[in-house]
Amino acid sequence: MERVLRDFIFALRNAGIRVSVSESLDAAHTLDLVGYEDRDTLKISLAAALAKTPHEKDIFKECFDRFFSFTDYSENVSESDIDFEAESDDLLAPLTTLLISGDQADIMTSLIQAVSKIQLSNMQFFTQKNPYSRRILSTMGIEGLDRDIRRLDETGMPGAMQQAEALRDARGRLFDYIRGYVNRYYDLFTHETRATMIERQLKDMKLSAVEERDFLHMLIIVKKMVKRLNDIHSRRRKSFRRGQLDFKKTMRKNITYQGPLFNIVWKKQKIDRPSLVVICDVSRSVRMIVRFFLLFLYSLNEVIGKIRSFIFCNNLIDVSHIFDDYPVERAVEILRTGRGLDIGLSRTNYGEAFINFHDQHMRNVDKKTTVIILGDGRNNYFEPETALLRKIQEKSKRLIWLNPESVPFWGSGDSEMKRYGPLCDVVKECNTLRHLERIIDDIL
Repeated sequence: MERVLRDFIFALRNAGIRVSVSESLDAAHTLDLVGYEDRDTLKISLAAALAKTPHEKDIFKECFDRFFSFTDYSENVSESDIDFEAESDDLLAPLTTLLISGDQADIMTSLIQAVSKIQLSNMQFFTQKNPYSRRILSTMGIEGLDRDIRRLDETGMPGAMQQAEALRDARGRLFDYIRGYVNRYYDLFTHETRATMIERQLKDMKLSAVEERDFLHMLIIVKKMVKRLNDIHSRRRKSFRRGQLDFKKTMRKNITYQGPLFNIVWKKQKIDRPSLVVICDVSRSVRMIVRFFLLFLYSLNEVIGKIRSFIFCNNLIDVSHIFDDYPVERAVEILRTGRGLDIGLSRTNYGEAFINFHDQHMRNVDKKTTVIILGDGRNNYFEPETALLRKIQEKSKRLIWLNPESVPFWGSGDSEMKRYGPLCDVVKECNTLRHLERIIDDIL
């Protein structure tokens, strides 16, 4: 009983219903009261314990009907009309005997034992459905059934051949049922596995290779990552905001109680949210990474205090106001196209960008500011202006360079990473969503 409920809750979670531990316990108590005898009563009772919204109730209804159809074998196998002589029963294979008896409970018991033995729960991909179906049949004893059918055919007796044909029909119905069983099991229990597999592939895919058709999936993944980071770092800030116990003040405040510490006094601790200055190369080779990086940062409004954003290719411009005027997805799209912005998008010039930043925006940097530069460092053989980069590093709290190129390419051709890297506090390869998540987590 416990295993059936556990599997059903797992199926609900895969279908999109969030079931907490306390709700699982409520469902277990409900099951103890109503049992499995009355299907309608069971359905209504479990829905009350596990489905919370109208949308979840619709999902629950469909999932319940599919899950508990696993034990309904009557529609697939009718009462047996196979007539064997009693003295031949001892020579028949166990599966043959089951099909002759037509006992649905015994057939389902044999099926469930086979499913448990081959560990159908390990199935992850749709290409495994047919192999698992064959393994279930093999575990139930399909070889013995086939042997009995061949033996009956070989006798050449009309009665035996009729019995063989009836067994073949029963075998076909059993095979159809098992194939449907595996399909339903796959739909119920492996949806999360498929989604997880796709999500893992997109997280590890180089952002420069992402196609437009995958962009909506990537946005969903980014939102999940952002929610996780917001939850983690908001919780940390709340946990440490009180500071340590102020023992002296606590003792003084509780003197009137002659010992018991009713009023606890904590030392006040100021928690500063990080202040960021972001300088992004928006040339063609880096544009997609910038798109997701800024989407990440500006979605973390709960844990980042202030962000100033600058983009450059030929020249550098301040684009912070765009994120003030538009939703973050729309703002990122404007930056991707460069439409309406006073920026040249031909040959990338890092030296010119550092000059523009030093002359016009250096006031945005102080010892509380983390400066992040996102770019491949390919300067088209212009003057690199490393002295200005050193000044930015000295004035900031720390300077982080994120490079979408793989490390072996740093310093090759027109790349200035061999010069820029030593002037930074942190230099990281960053070209996937997983890289972005890990780096932003470190920054926070």
